[in-house]
Amino acid sequence: MSETPAPVIVNTPHIKNGLIAAVRELLEHRALWLYLLTDQARKHGLPPEDYAADAVRRCGLYQGKELVAKGGTSSLNGLKKTLFSKPAQWVFEMKVLRSTDDNLDIDFHYCPLVAAWQKQGCDPEEIHQLCEIAMTGDRGIAASYGCHMDLQTAIARGDSHCEIRFVRGIDASDSATDAV
Repeated sequence: MSETPAPVIVNTPHIKNGLIAAVRELLEHRALWLYLLTDQARKHGLPPEDYAADAVRRCGLYQGKELVAKGGTSSLNGLKKTLFSKPAQWVFEMKVLRSTDDNLDIDFHYCPLVAAWQKQGCDPEEIHQLCEIAMTGDRGIAASYGCHMDLQTAIARGDSHCEIRFVRGIDASDSATDAV
């Protein structure tokens, strides 16, 4: 039996604006924290799967609660307006495909977090694992809106883009009861 080759991760920005590049660098710095924390913990015998997703989910639940309050609504249209604003759309090279009260479908064509992990020399499997941890924050945000978030494709898996889908009423197990 032959091993399946690791996916090739292509993550090239097309928007080259200096301000957008500066914001991307800030997001890369956050991704660097996640990488260094999990790497250092691993060196001390603590596997990231034992703690990292739970911590990042708590962050997402906290942020989601703040976003719901800021927007004054748990509508996914409100989430689009507060979190996925036009500047965020430029940074992640997003395309909003659908935005209703109960569905928010967005494709991301660039990821500064993946870029940071690539700069650290992470292999594709580690990038995928870090992405899964990071996405638990977005799942926490979804839970704050009474929704489920599905990541159908991901740059970190070697796909051409990330397909992120927020859907109300699919998975009641994603409750926001374990908030910060």
